[in-house]
Amino acid sequence: MKAQQTLANAFEMSGVGLHSGAVTKVRVLPASPGEGRYFVRVDLPEQPIIPASLEVVSQTVLSTQLGQDSVSVRTVEHLLAALAGMGVDNVRIEIDGPEVPLLDGSAKVWVEEITQAGLIANTDTDADETPALLEEPIWIYQGDAFVAAVPTAEIRFSYGIDFDLPAIGNQWYSWSPSRESFAVAIAPARTFGLAHQIDELRAKGLIKGGSLENAIVCGESGWINPPLRFPNEPVRHKILDLVGDLSLLGNFPVAHFLAYKASHNLHVKLARLLQQQGLGMRN
Repeated sequence: MKAQQTLANAFEMSGVGLHSGAVTKVRVLPASPGEGRYFVRVDLPEQPIIPASLEVVSQTVLSTQLGQDSVSVRTVEHLLAALAGMGVDNVRIEIDGPEVPLLDGSAKVWVEEITQAGLIANTDTDADETPALLEEPIWIYQGDAFVAAVPTAEIRFSYGIDFDLPAIGNQWYSWSPSRESFAVAIAPARTFGLAHQIDELRAKGLIKGGSLENAIVCGESGWINPPLRFPNEPVRHKILDLVGDLSLLGNFPVAHFLAYKASHNLHVKLARLLQQQGLGMRN
């Protein structure tokens, strides 16, 4: 059985949102046992709450958006990955705009702030958790892309990507939280973009806040803004996204999660299949 944790102290960050280009401020505060992770839109009347849960996923186009009753918060996956990866079960996230800041494009800064704030055990033992065990494989695919979860003795995340650009190519990486820390192996990996897609995405009203300061960009002749933090930084970032999206379950069941050429949409679909089996939800 694992005791739930929250932050020992609050912290605050601000920055530009990837898609909206809007500057927002985020305050991350301790929460009580069993409250889970949730957002509060403090810029709106009545300060509506948006739980970090699958039930309120409202969009998955190049990021994950949560929303209900016309109130939303976008690009939540990096912050949620940092919280889940560092073991923060209960947390109140106050935000004064529609999108979580991208910061440097990774979860590194969030992890540093969480580490400095410190963690404490929630004292209500009724809220302690016993991770659920996956008993049968489940999977979902779209073309040659897929996501899956298979039974295993410990939690593991494996991912594969394949791009025509030589600097990226075919990459695979497998991460086990019990063997490598999230802070070292996954959190520093930044979001990446393809140079030939930038104009098209901006024409669609996306990546308004994207820049060479918060993403690594790849072209035909290689990386436009090296150096990389890892030789396989792109695929590690995909694991970061997967961790963030699956954190919407509440807690991770014991399983090996695998993905290939997947998307936020497929990540969320896998999480929903797991939820349908009663896996991952808080006790």
